[in-house]
Amino acid sequence: MNWVVIPTLIFLARLIDVPISTVRVMFIGRGLRNTATLLGFFEVLIWLIAISQIFQNLNNWLCYVTYAAGFAAGTYIGMLIENKLAVGNVIIRIISNNPFQVLISELSVRGFGYTYLPAQGSQGPANLIFMVIRRKRLNEIIQLIKTNMPDAFYTIEDIQYVSEIFSGSGIYQTASRPSSFRLLNFLRRRK
Repeated sequence: MNWVVIPTLIFLARLIDVPISTVRVMFIGRGLRNTATLLGFFEVLIWLIAISQIFQNLNNWLCYVTYAAGFAAGTYIGMLIENKLAVGNVIIRIISNNPFQVLISELSVRGFGYTYLPAQGSQGPANLIFMVIRRKRLNEIIQLIKTNMPDAFYTIEDIQYVSEIFSGSGIYQTASRPSSFRLLNFLRRRK
């Protein structure tokens, strides 16, 4: 019985601690130290429980396999969670040789702030747009780019800290969070 139960528990432990690790690293990258610290505590506690079971059952090869399988599955689940949370802000740079009038109009209608610059590229004149947006709206922007400027080149980077975002209607804070993350909101405010 223990030959199967212990490996299953090890798999489940890894299925929990690896996604916690993924989310913790995401929070570190976004400067949310307190949340990352709390997650780190639980991550290591669960990991210690799993690894101690492996050392107590060294002759059970299934423990090794389920440990590795739990890590792999946990990594995948962690990435899904990270994408679902979409915490933080990103900077988008859009570059094109064509005018941005239609895209700029769409951005303005949807309330996005942007900075537009004429530029000089290696192959002649170019146009450049800089935007800082909440990561939750990233897919909306990508769809706008693909629809209105399919030839545009764009890059996206995570940002650790944004003081405020300027939009067509003025300045608004980036700190609004969904109410379902009350504990995380509390921890963020305490940093």
